Amino acid sequence: MTLALETLPLPADNPFAARWETPFGLPPFSAITPDHIRAAFEAGFARHREEIDAIVADPAPPDFANTIEALERAGRGLSRIGGVFYNLAGADTNPALQAIEREMSPVASRHWSAIMMDPGLFARVDAVFAKRDELGLDAEQMRLLERTHRGFIRSGAQLDADAKAQLAAINERLAELGTKFGQNLLKDEADYALVLEGESGLAGLPDFVKAAMARAATDRGHDGKHAVTLSRSVIEPFLTFSTRRDLREEAFAAWSRRGEMGGASDNRAIVAEMVKLRAEKARLLGFATFAHFKLDDTMAKTPENVRGLLELVWAPAKARAAQEASNLAALAQSEGENGPIRPCDWRHYAEKVRQRTYALDEAVLKPYLQLDRIIAAAFDVAGKLFGLTFAERRELAGYHPDVRIFEVSEAGSGRHIGLFLGDYFARPSKRSGAWMSAFRGQRNFDGERRPIIVNVCNFAKPADGETALLSIDDARTLFHEFGHALHGLLSDVHYGSLAGTSVARDFVELPSQLYEHWFLTKQVMQEYCLHAETGEPIPDALIDKIKAAQTFNQGFATVEYTSSALVDLAFHSLEEPGEIDPLAFEAAELARLGMPAQITMRHRTPHFAHVFSGDGYSAGYYSYLWSEVMDADAFNAFLEAGDIYAPELANRLKRYIYAAGDTRDAAEAYTLFRGRMPTPDALLEKRGLAA
Repeated sequence: MTLALETLPLPADNPFAARWETPFGLPPFSAITPDHIRAAFEAGFARHREEIDAIVADPAPPDFANTIEALERAGRGLSRIGGVFYNLAGADTNPALQAIEREMSPVASRHWSAIMMDPGLFARVDAVFAKRDELGLDAEQMRLLERTHRGFIRSGAQLDADAKAQLAAINERLAELGTKFGQNLLKDEADYALVLEGESGLAGLPDFVKAAMARAATDRGHDGKHAVTLSRSVIEPFLTFSTRRDLREEAFAAWSRRGEMGGASDNRAIVAEMVKLRAEKARLLGFATFAHFKLDDTMAKTPENVRGLLELVWAPAKARAAQEASNLAALAQSEGENGPIRPCDWRHYAEKVRQRTYALDEAVLKPYLQLDRIIAAAFDVAGKLFGLTFAERRELAGYHPDVRIFEVSEAGSGRHIGLFLGDYFARPSKRSGAWMSAFRGQRNFDGERRPIIVNVCNFAKPADGETALLSIDDARTLFHEFGHALHGLLSDVHYGSLAGTSVARDFVELPSQLYEHWFLTKQVMQEYCLHAETGEPIPDALIDKIKAAQTFNQGFATVEYTSSALVDLAFHSLEEPGEIDPLAFEAAELARLGMPAQITMRHRTPHFAHVFSGDGYSAGYYSYLWSEVMDADAFNAFLEAGDIYAPELANRLKRYIYAAGDTRDAAEAYTLFRGRMPTPDALLEKRGLAA
């Protein structure tokens, strides 16, 4: 029965018409075409609507099984399509897939608005909710009922007909705009390349940067040349090491101005309309601002609580950044640069100060950070903490030749846990950044279904036959995203709606940010950071330098991040945005905050994909800092135990955080692991901002 719910009435040559007889039910990527996806979406929407109509028309009185569990079953065919399509649209897109994305985003919005605002469906959900205490539900069933009911209300189920129509129109337009924002950004990133000929443009660059730039040039049809692209794994090392200030300035300007280049890919008008529509949506739903609406369903609860945390770190971060800027300026002047430090200069001079202060040279460090070894380290930590094993399955085919596939099993028993896909290298068909997603989520309802999880990164791809090397930031990113992956892989809940990363937005970063801590331990680095040429383990002295430098440049990093979070919050705290000029608003907010002139936001508004390419982190970019309060405190628990793999702690971490999904309130889950809620003290200490 459950497998039949995932198949759709389509021609036999459409892969979505049948059960996938592939190992582990892996999507048959090579057999799926854009035409298959478009047809499958149409059939999926129709089938889902039929399933919803059947729930509404059920003559039996509404109960948990025929309403809430029936909703859990509905839409499985549509979910299977989405699991494939949205991952491809982000990680390996093409014009045909982008056309489907533009076409389907408003269709999907209309579809979901019609369901979530269906009066007959909500009447059944509301009736079950009203008698919830009489139903003998277990804790997870009660949580599912409460989350389902709340989801309908937050989607407008209690509005009158006119307000429902208005909200549905807003949702549809926001879906269109978010899709366009993301595609515009990808176009700007894919189109730009600063192509360099000869040696003069390579002044100051280590070999690993030159190699990455040569590969980037070749990928864009410029064989024998070097190119600076807008991938962080290329442009940040270029800005760090290039001694050509003119080229740093040119490249930084392009990086900073993504989404505001003018023409068809400019995102400024999109941002203005989205901010206005989000404010209207919040008012319709009874909230003062969009920030109040979004935060009402998070750990933070209110904009005031978020602003309080951000401002707690803002003042010490600015003070720290001012001292850092002074140090950079002194160094620049000693080298004959008498002008002020500019944003395009910061990384360059910060690296020089770091080398002088800590004798820590990234060019010396990078050979110890082989991609394959860092992947193995992430797997080994998961084995020691959670009893997992990872076996690469080279016979399985991913959606791109670069994708690697691993079977994840339980140590000892050999029980299958899931599949993990690693897609590590940058390419023009992939959006920037790094993320975790699922081709298939976990559930035990209607039989056990194990997850298929993917990590997508944008590391610089080496030349053929060469070893892929990472920076420290790259290695931490790999551990971060693998922490998200473990959140999906270890999920062990009954209902799919509550599985894995389906938690409060300001809790979802805890498993990922916490996992980063293990990479920086001496035990892990000594075992897995082996020199690419000599095979020698990283020296203790170098590890000590890395640890000593952890709070270096944290004024810059915290200002860069926190300014973005504060601007996000400011946009979405507007009650009546009107005809807003996004760049003027951004500039005014930064001026109010006293933003240092030498630093720019980590994500300027026209390319702030977290916030405007969809709704994920809108009014929620603060979440990384909120979760950092917990991750700093959580790892301290292992340090206090004197064992970074302390079994009892690891078991609680797995049970209450990584495996539990959204089966309980986030604060309750953290308290069950740690015994109490954290204070910001560990965060301030971690960032070197404590008084």
